[in-house]
Amino acid sequence: METAPSKTLQKRQVIFLAVLLLLWEAGSEAIRYSMPEETESGSFVANLSRDLGLRVGELAARGARIHYKGNKQLFQLDKTTGNLLLYEKLDREGLCGATDTCILHFQLLLENPVQFFQAELQLTDINDHSPEFLEREMLLKIPENVQRGTVFSLKTAQDFDIGSNTIQNYTISTNSHFHVVTHNRGDGRKYPELVLEKALDREEQPELRLTLTALDGGAPPRSGTTTVHIEVVDINDNAPEFLQSLYEVEIPENSPLNSLVVVVSARDLDAGTNGNVAYALFQGDEVTQPFVIDKVTGEIRLKKALDFEVTRYYNVEIAATDGGGLSGKCTVAIEVVDVNDNAPELTMSTLTSSTPENFPETVVAVFSVSDPDSGDNGRMVCAIQNDLPFLLKPTFKNFYTLVTERPLDRESKAEYNITITVTDMGTPRLKTQHNITVLVSDVNDNAPAFTQASYTLRVRENNSPALHIGTVSATDTDAGANAQVTYSLLPPADPHVPLASLVSINADNGHLFALRSLDYEALRAFEFRVGAADRGSPPLSSQALVRVLVEDDNDNAPFVLYPLQNTSAPCTELLPRAAEPGYLVTKVVAVDGDAGQNAWLSYQLLKATEPGLFGVWAHKGEVRTARPLSERDAARHRLLVLVKDNGEPPLSASVTLHVLLVDGFSQPHLPPPEAEAEAAAAAPADPLTVYLVVALASVSSLFLFSVLVFVAVRLCGRGGAARAGRCSVPEGPFPGHLVDVSGTGTLSHSYQYQVRLTGGSGLNEFKFLKPALPNLPTRGAGEEIEANATFRNSFGFN
Repeated sequence: METAPSKTLQKRQVIFLAVLLLLWEAGSEAIRYSMPEETESGSFVANLSRDLGLRVGELAARGARIHYKGNKQLFQLDKTTGNLLLYEKLDREGLCGATDTCILHFQLLLENPVQFFQAELQLTDINDHSPEFLEREMLLKIPENVQRGTVFSLKTAQDFDIGSNTIQNYTISTNSHFHVVTHNRGDGRKYPELVLEKALDREEQPELRLTLTALDGGAPPRSGTTTVHIEVVDINDNAPEFLQSLYEVEIPENSPLNSLVVVVSARDLDAGTNGNVAYALFQGDEVTQPFVIDKVTGEIRLKKALDFEVTRYYNVEIAATDGGGLSGKCTVAIEVVDVNDNAPELTMSTLTSSTPENFPETVVAVFSVSDPDSGDNGRMVCAIQNDLPFLLKPTFKNFYTLVTERPLDRESKAEYNITITVTDMGTPRLKTQHNITVLVSDVNDNAPAFTQASYTLRVRENNSPALHIGTVSATDTDAGANAQVTYSLLPPADPHVPLASLVSINADNGHLFALRSLDYEALRAFEFRVGAADRGSPPLSSQALVRVLVEDDNDNAPFVLYPLQNTSAPCTELLPRAAEPGYLVTKVVAVDGDAGQNAWLSYQLLKATEPGLFGVWAHKGEVRTARPLSERDAARHRLLVLVKDNGEPPLSASVTLHVLLVDGFSQPHLPPPEAEAEAAAAAPADPLTVYLVVALASVSSLFLFSVLVFVAVRLCGRGGAARAGRCSVPEGPFPGHLVDVSGTGTLSHSYQYQVRLTGGSGLNEFKFLKPALPNLPTRGAGEEIEANATFRNSFGFN
């Protein structure tokens, strides 16, 4: 059951189609042509280019084609010259039947742009059919007492031609009893009647055989003949008479076989055999006739299925004959009533295999619809699904165009399955569905999109050249060449970054490669942009940021800043014999050029002159006494300290410390200045020390240099003994990248060395890691005792 909105929509479609057809027919006239039937194929009909006012070659350029109902090819069009030629011989009778005027309607369709022209070809009749009687012999039984002038009906011949080419006259062979009179029916057809001129005598001549000839009006005329067999019978003075001379009947075309059409009835006033009436079909043979009559009851029934679209009217003549040979005649006019038994037909004229996206109002298909039924049964409405971006537009009569309603997007939907539904207005409604597939062709309207807006790649330093360090990836939702992505490196924002010598990219798959070995200490990170462009026309592109972080490798061994090694005057630390356990003797300061755990340093005492006397804090590098000193301990001690980083594999360096035990700073057990000068003069200069001092001095700042000058001035005021126990320290600030990490012994920017003299004892003490903002308070005696206890506990002493 249809809903009210559906009926309203269909009603609007029908009204719209009717208004469009009226406006078209009101504003355009069909071009009319005429030619005789049976003209040879290939004959010239007309020049459409000239008649339509089109330029030479325009038919070919605009995709012209001829369309005729049912897709039957009647003509062939030479698109170059515009000549319209017959495709085959045309038989007027086969195309139009007995219709007086035979007009073939066809359309000229121009596809680009879509335009229609209506044309008509009238086929004129030629005399190509001869009159023909359906029966070879007619039998007439005529009583011998029939009066002169009595008229006897004869069966007519049929001629499929029309006008003057159809039957014009009937003649009968020469005889002394009868002549033929030709009469004209109201519809223009001619029929013969036999008139008795001389009384019959059965005893003289019981039967006659005459030849009846039908002549048409052609030039030359054609003819057909049949035999009239006349039997002379005894007297029967009353002929049967029908109650009605004309019976009019309507019968639906879908009536079942053996359906009763009508009952005819005739009566005869004679008695006996002469009064018995038998019914028979008077006109037409039993083979082609769709009706049959009961000869006794006069019931006319259907013996063959009817088809309104083939034959709409039947005129059946019924004869009632009595036993004496007399007969009467009536006509039964049968009208076939149309029922909705034909579904609409759809003929596709033009169908586009693919439609480009982003183009509105694109013609996808051109088609026509037809329904051989009549009235509402033949009126049609076309529709497609409501959820599609397409529209059906009526154009000319029953022609429609399927166009896009809005620009299509292939990336949203690349294929549409469209069902065109054609429904008639009959009862019940019949419909036909035609499915078409519309493919949306791609247009380059999407730029490649990276999977990430930025990429962070990590590369360990000292990598091998041409190492694959990562991949960038971009996708393009277009298709074909429009989706093929090519990668490239974009010029860096910083012109000082030698990007071309650092990385390269595979243009096909986005693989990134390091072109040379990277050094964490020289370049810790750099960034650049990668572009992705498709191969469409025009090409579209996008870009992404790539950050490369160089990870540190353990490729730098620790470097001891204090005490300096390989110098002409080794550093000697002074230790009072009265020092308590945990006394800070000195501190080993080392740095590592690596980063992270590779720069975490640990300290270990490898060798000592007096085992158990000294200990080293593993993470601070502080050398402290592990037990009380005694008189038996040697005056000079040599300590070997190992500094090791936390890399994999670990790298290390060693430093040698010299410790001198003194009873007091006023009388240190030091060699005289002369011995030191001689040793210094004898020892060759160490190149590494020279290079280090020069390098450190070149990056010193004015502030730290002033501090060191101040320290040097104080040191210069001390006596010879103090001068003998002073240790060499590096001048200038330490390299800027060295930072103290969790007290590992690496110097930070905020620390500096300072040497001071302890006033009470006279011993030189090296003060370590004094921050610019002090965070280590000066320890008193109690604090020092507590520190000593902590130191002893850290080494396992009780």
